[in-house]
Amino acid sequence: MNKDLAIHSWPGSYYLDSEKRWESGTLSLTRTMVRFVSHQSKESLASFRLSRIVEIKMETSSFIFSTLTVLEEGNVKHWFGSLKPNRLVVYNVLEHFWRERLLSSASAEARGAESQPSKGRQLINLMAGAQKRLEDTGRVISHQGEQFDNMMQGLEKMDSDLGVADKLLGELESPSWWGSVRNRVISSIPAVVSRGADSDLKPGCLLVLVSSIEVRDTSCAVLHRFERSEVDEIRVHSPYEITVRQRFIGRPDVCYRLLSAKMPEAMAVLEMQYKKKVEFTPEYAVFKATPLSSPTDPHDWHQAAGPQRCQEPELPREVPAGGGLSQLQVHSQQQSVSQEEAQELKQMLLQLRSLAMEAETELERQDEVLDVLTNSADRATMQIGKHTGRIKRLL
Repeated sequence: MNKDLAIHSWPGSYYLDSEKRWESGTLSLTRTMVRFVSHQSKESLASFRLSRIVEIKMETSSFIFSTLTVLEEGNVKHWFGSLKPNRLVVYNVLEHFWRERLLSSASAEARGAESQPSKGRQLINLMAGAQKRLEDTGRVISHQGEQFDNMMQGLEKMDSDLGVADKLLGELESPSWWGSVRNRVISSIPAVVSRGADSDLKPGCLLVLVSSIEVRDTSCAVLHRFERSEVDEIRVHSPYEITVRQRFIGRPDVCYRLLSAKMPEAMAVLEMQYKKKVEFTPEYAVFKATPLSSPTDPHDWHQAAGPQRCQEPELPREVPAGGGLSQLQVHSQQQSVSQEEAQELKQMLLQLRSLAMEAETELERQDEVLDVLTNSADRATMQIGKHTGRIKRLL
């Protein structure tokens, strides 16, 4: 088999460092070489042996995103971009052939023309690349941890602010003077009252207070008290007759029907306090269309109340996939690793183990922080929703 025959090739671009520009062409892989040939000049812009590769990475740069870099011995770095179909495919193929050749026990490549690094040195280079990738991973994880910590501080500040908002809303909802004012009677009229059916109408009275509506009997005993927030509907059947309703789920509504010759006086207040809950029925429209001579004409209170109505107020580098050390398969029969190289490999393995353990510890911490962040965000969302509802009720 011809060693120069391309095993695979991909269209892409190569960065010419001397000219600070990208040149389009074709990246090709043979059994022993990696080459990049320009489309325009047909010249080889890069050509190096697989055996000289120290590291293959997927990175981003200030020049172009999604690049593939190959580090050659002598600290020569080659940048490839715009690879098709994508850089991950190219990375997987190059990395596979590089590792297979590096760890192969029967290389067919001639070694007379150039001095080849020892097997131990190749393994050390491989370990150095793995260590560099793990260090890059550690930096990314550390940066991610800092972001999580900043988010935690932000949520803690938000939680503190929501606590202050809760206190302020509580003061607005029940200020110190509210106890003496909330029970102040704004309007009191005699009325005929009934709970539900018209057949049960009895003498009583209607009191409109700052914080509620009270229905009482002739002895002034409270038949029912509608707190302001509990009133769901006030239906106006005529200028003299209304129905006040409080709805429930799973049990009957509480509904009182009130009839009074002085109802227009109370309605002037009710329409201002419960403007969104007052509903005029078609029956009321008939009364409104018929002029009345009474001094308490409903037109008068409806029009008088009108003007007083309240108004609604460089990115972290990517870490290459497939960089695990489990792919190292050193044949036991090979004795090409010196004692010094073995000792260096041992030290590098210890460093890799330490880095991996640190990364694992940090990831476990970040998992715990992420759980706390999720719970805190959910709690803050609920509190914001409740505060929004309370503010709307205050408006």
